[in-house]
Amino acid sequence: MFTGIIQAVGKIASIEQKGVDSQVRIDTGRLDMSNVNTGDSIAVSGICLTVVEHSTSGFSADVSGETLSRTTLVAFRPSDAVNLEKALTLGTPLGGHLVSGHVDGVGTVLSREPEGRSVQFRFQAPDVLARYIAEKGSICVDGVSLTVNAVNGAKFDVNIVPHTLTETTLDNLRPGSKVNLEVDLLARYLERLMLGEGAAQDSSGITHDFLARHGYIK
Repeated sequence: MFTGIIQAVGKIASIEQKGVDSQVRIDTGRLDMSNVNTGDSIAVSGICLTVVEHSTSGFSADVSGETLSRTTLVAFRPSDAVNLEKALTLGTPLGGHLVSGHVDGVGTVLSREPEGRSVQFRFQAPDVLARYIAEKGSICVDGVSLTVNAVNGAKFDVNIVPHTLTETTLDNLRPGSKVNLEVDLLARYLERLMLGEGAAQDSSGITHDFLARHGYIK
């Protein structure tokens, strides 16, 4: 688990194709690697990766074909900047929100506009994720815990303060940029719980008919 509070910005050192999978090497910059062990988890721009080899300056991780197909990692190239966060411990301040590092989909930057000293971004999420995004709720963008300011369908707005722009890769985003999105963990489980006994059935999810039959809507 992670908090979405970025600890350092690193860079892709190399990517080696291994059949349908890949192995990526990350230069971790100022991230403290002194307590990192093989098998530990590190979030790389919101993607939870397992350390298979490490040093004081970086680590390597294997990336499955599944992860490549569902995240922006497939487009990473050497020297690309990435947000880094080590897995939280029981003593870690939960300054963001609970983040699993399991990317739900890839979004697109629609616009970027200055707003005072901050920058307002508008993102387009995949339609299937729209129901999990709520005004004043939390969302993880490239590993960064953010508060949703407004929602319109599958589009949502966030305001990025100067500190976050400086300490993450978000300042590199421009209209058309692709980002990893992870919706709020509790929203996903709540949807599943609402299925009740229907969760054991082969179903694509909650439908309008299901909500009407169980009294949630009239």
